[in-house]
Amino acid sequence: MPEETWKKIIDDTRGYGITYRPFLQNEALLDKRLPRIIEYIKQDPTARTELNTNGNLLDARRAEEIIDAGIDLVRFSIDAFSEETYAKCRVGLDYRKVVDKINRFIEIANQNHHSGATEIRMIDMDINKHEQRAFLDYWNERADRALIVPLYNWPWEDGVEVVLKPCIKMREEMFFYTDGRAVLCCWDIAGRAVIGNVTERTVLDIWNGEVRKRYASLLTRGERTKIELCSRCDAYKDRHFEGFED
Repeated sequence: MPEETWKKIIDDTRGYGITYRPFLQNEALLDKRLPRIIEYIKQDPTARTELNTNGNLLDARRAEEIIDAGIDLVRFSIDAFSEETYAKCRVGLDYRKVVDKINRFIEIANQNHHSGATEIRMIDMDINKHEQRAFLDYWNERADRALIVPLYNWPWEDGVEVVLKPCIKMREEMFFYTDGRAVLCCWDIAGRAVIGNVTERTVLDIWNGEVRKRYASLLTRGERTKIELCSRCDAYKDRHFEGFED
């Protein structure tokens, strides 16, 4: 994303207690500007910064940089507690190296009396159920928390059927492509629900705009079939919403 674009997103929303996650469907640590982006965000005392990463690129230097920049929460996605299982769900990455890097990050954070949190996640899958207890025991002793999180089917995958329930994500979050387009959901990789462009309007104008309001009204009523992007999405299928069938 061009510098003027990400700065505008941040400048448009200063003072509102926003949580910023400077990534979309990508590995955030690939962007060497990340520490500078975090520092820019944290000029606003009401702002929080969070990061999701697989940990593969997080060497000691990068760990120091993002800690010094003021990152509030780092979520590491591991999804396994053995090299065998990891090879099945994180193809091409070295389990032992990733675990060592995450442990080193936690060590550096503790040495620097870092006030931010570290979270280790495993997606609940059939291939890792047998090692979830060991995963939680190991990482809860080291990180601030370890979690088993549900597996979401990617919208528009074969066999994904619509769930006629509200959507929480769009009520709390906004997502941007690198060209400045704002989209309804982080799963919108094909531009099916563009709600505005921050190079043309302010973030608040987009958030309060008619396009987003129309989508929000439909999703509040669980009418996902009326939105192309959401018409084959089963997110929150297991969440209970009063007035909607489970």
